Amino acid sequence: MAAATAAAGAAAAAAAVSLLACYLLLHRDGAKLPWVGPTTRSSRSSGRRTRRKGLVEAIGNTPLIRINSLSDATGCEILGKAEFLNPGGSVKDRVAVKIIEEALKSGDLLCGGTVTEGSAGSTAISLAIVAPAYGCKCHVVIPDDAAIEKVSQIIEALGATVERVRPVSITHRDHFVNIARRRALEANKSAAAQRESRYKETNGSAHVNTRIMHSKITASKGESNKALTNCSANSEIQYNGKCDHDSDSKGGFFADQFENMANYRAHYEWTGPEIWQQSKGTLHAFVAAAGTGGTIAGVSRYLKEKNTNIKCFLMDPPGSGLFNKVTRGVMYTKEEAEGKRLKNPFDTITEGIGINRVTKNFMMAELDGAYRGTDREAVEMSRFLLKNDGLFVGSSSAMNCVGAVRVAQDLGPGHTIVTILCDSGMRHLSKFFNDQYLANHGLTPTATGLEFLD
Repeated sequence: MAAATAAAGAAAAAAAVSLLACYLLLHRDGAKLPWVGPTTRSSRSSGRRTRRKGLVEAIGNTPLIRINSLSDATGCEILGKAEFLNPGGSVKDRVAVKIIEEALKSGDLLCGGTVTEGSAGSTAISLAIVAPAYGCKCHVVIPDDAAIEKVSQIIEALGATVERVRPVSITHRDHFVNIARRRALEANKSAAAQRESRYKETNGSAHVNTRIMHSKITASKGESNKALTNCSANSEIQYNGKCDHDSDSKGGFFADQFENMANYRAHYEWTGPEIWQQSKGTLHAFVAAAGTGGTIAGVSRYLKEKNTNIKCFLMDPPGSGLFNKVTRGVMYTKEEAEGKRLKNPFDTITEGIGINRVTKNFMMAELDGAYRGTDREAVEMSRFLLKNDGLFVGSSSAMNCVGAVRVAQDLGPGHTIVTILCDSGMRHLSKFFNDQYLANHGLTPTATGLEFLD
């Protein structure tokens, strides 16, 4: 127990050092680096602000930092978009904002309503943080094999309702995503029943025409959201502080991060433009892994529209079928072979990336190729970055950096390559940064340099 406590304390200290190092790097060398400078979210603000209005405006405009060790080793400029510096600690903050804003604007979500989502962690955290900023609540359904930090120590502490379920295939009715969808439908049915009951009481009628009731509910949603819509040119949604948080009659909304195209739009309208501006358009390649596919789709499509010569690549973890989909046009992995299919086919310890289906978001990606990584490479990379750069990043970030080095090796020296540092290692202490867990899986790091990528 003492050893575990000491390890956690050391990891926390490392994270603090990492954040401080990033801050000092930017403030010391910002004037010298072409990729450090004012950024813009096209739909929200012009230029970096010294003061921001609330938590939502603090999301985005994350720095693009030079990963010194990887850049020096490859002769390329390898840059990481430091998404772990968002208020919610990950790239998913952007997605949460976009999903909720669009749902409020359309009337699919009412102020005071409940946003439901099936998520292995980061999106759940972001929704739990962002939802209250818009006057909404959050219900998360999560597989019970996810790292415990993402549930007990973070999501529940943020006030969200957490429902843990056994991991099963996405085709199973009790997959965590499918359960989340049902919870939203149940909330809407309950809300409709409450409204009908109140309508009967108010009008003294024993029978209410269902069609009339539905139209009144729809009108109620529309009127509620008129008060939430800012009439300024950027059409931002503003929370007016008048929502009834205790009412159950506001219904629910299924965020559906995998298929909701607000995910893709968050990165096409926001992350992509930031990368383009911060790099001053000098980048040659972009590489990232995919889970929902929103990040790689939005960023790749935006960058390709700005310059068709920019190469965009997928980095895929073990067990995911996207590598074969991109390189061969067929979604297939050895885990899908007859007699080998598992309840959870992802043979990897990385979280938040890898999938065996093509989502609507991923379909928007503009890719030139794909790379496949291993768990060992990701583990070794995470330790290498911590030791040499003070970067304490999670498993998906480490896999992205493996991809960045692979791209650099193929393109050769003199190129600029951008990837995403999705979240910090603080969310991965019980698995990815747990020595005993890694030893049990034969993944104890042993490399002293980047020889694991040879």
